[in-house]
Amino acid sequence: MKTVLAAALLLAAPIAAHAACSATDFAIQDVKVASVGTGVATRLSVKGKLVNNCASPAAAQVRLDAKDGSGNVLASKVGWPAGTTNVSPGQSVDFDLGRLLHYQSDMQSYSLSVVDVKAW
Repeated sequence: MKTVLAAALLLAAPIAAHAACSATDFAIQDVKVASVGTGVATRLSVKGKLVNNCASPAAAQVRLDAKDGSGNVLASKVGWPAGTTNVSPGQSVDFDLGRLLHYQSDMQSYSLSVVDVKAW
């Protein structure tokens, strides 16, 4: 019985460690938005820095919403700035999620939020 209990604790430990890390443990900093190019070749650049303030290595999924002048969401995309690589505690990763969206001239504002956290 002790062996089964010990095995169960060892299997649950990584899950418990992951549970301690949440979307609020990540910060998005230094966001810069720009349109690059002209005409039909215009693309969007939404650069920023994702910072892990969690106590353990983890990765975060970021959602980018592009809005019109009234605040209506025109397009949304999600991406993993670090891919399948965990970001160490206190470390950051630079990203550009603008390439995920097709530029539209009525895009007036953009919001970024952390929507999921995972330890790879």
